[in-house]
Amino acid sequence: MTAQSLFSAKTRAEMDRNIAKYPPEQKQSAVMACLIAAQSEHGWVSPEIIAEVAQILEMPTIAVEEVATFYNMYETKPIGKFKLVICTNLPCQLTHGEEAADYLKKKLGINFNETTPCGTFTLKEGECMGACGDSPVMLVNNHRMCSFMSQEKIDTLLDELSAQAKRGSV
Repeated sequence: MTAQSLFSAKTRAEMDRNIAKYPPEQKQSAVMACLIAAQSEHGWVSPEIIAEVAQILEMPTIAVEEVATFYNMYETKPIGKFKLVICTNLPCQLTHGEEAADYLKKKLGINFNETTPCGTFTLKEGECMGACGDSPVMLVNNHRMCSFMSQEKIDTLLDELSAQAKRGSV
């Protein structure tokens, strides 16, 4: 009897597609892509998810855990529906990045590495996102980059994301 997988057929197909990019004896090279697929489905990578990815890739669990804990794009603890990462590197600091971060903290009522009580937003501090000329810069759920984040643009973004969360279309 086969144990129940933690992954949907769609996620497993995405993993298999990425694994197929490498020779069979090097399929562990797909570890980052498999973790991204897993996190996209579950919102974070739990110890159980890490163990299943390790099994799929025929790697030691600790090797997958090392990847998941080294890169800041992976969440090893539950987070909100929307992860907001604001750049706090010097170029963004020089062009109102700190003000945008402080505004976000005040508006959400949380600090960095915290989640709103409703579970909608998690706020993270980020390193350079390669868009210094667009600062202050934010990244939403590792996929959507938002530039020139004034207080008005932050308010608009938070309203949009809150509405999505209420509709369940995250």
